[in-house]
Amino acid sequence: MSTTKWVIDPTHSEIGFKVKHMMFTNVSGKFQKFDAAIVAEGDDFENADIEFTGAIDSISTGNADRDGHLLSADFFDAAKYPTIEFKATSVKKEDEGEYQISGDLTLHGFTKPVTLAAEYSGQMKDPWGNTKAGFALSGKINRKDWGLNWNSALETGGVLVGEEVKLLIELQFIKQ
Repeated sequence: MSTTKWVIDPTHSEIGFKVKHMMFTNVSGKFQKFDAAIVAEGDDFENADIEFTGAIDSISTGNADRDGHLLSADFFDAAKYPTIEFKATSVKKEDEGEYQISGDLTLHGFTKPVTLAAEYSGQMKDPWGNTKAGFALSGKINRKDWGLNWNSALETGGVLVGEEVKLLIELQFIKQ
């Protein structure tokens, strides 16, 4: 069977995350610059090869001071570790439109396995004749597993930044 390559449509995709601030509210952020590709057997995404790269210096939380702190050595150390990368090791169809994508996430000099839930929205042609495929991915990681340890104790107990990071990803791919 022939392979099909899909490339990300960055104008209709979002790589987002949420983390607890002061243990009771979430702060959201996203990567502004990223690239991803899928190579699959025909139009079946099970066992597809998936690769993603994001530019750490493109992180945006809507607050310049916070973004600057995230880029510093306290967190991502963007000067030393300029990218976040993911390479799938398996893609398993769980049910109609539902997949489990496992792979290696490289961040801040560490590579660790992660599994993401993927919801496949289907395929459709856009007004210009391009075939598009849509996915929503979600998962959780512990930032300390990647050496992102900075924190500050709160006077009332607890810490300023939560350890769990929720990944919220919306993707559109274009069939090549």
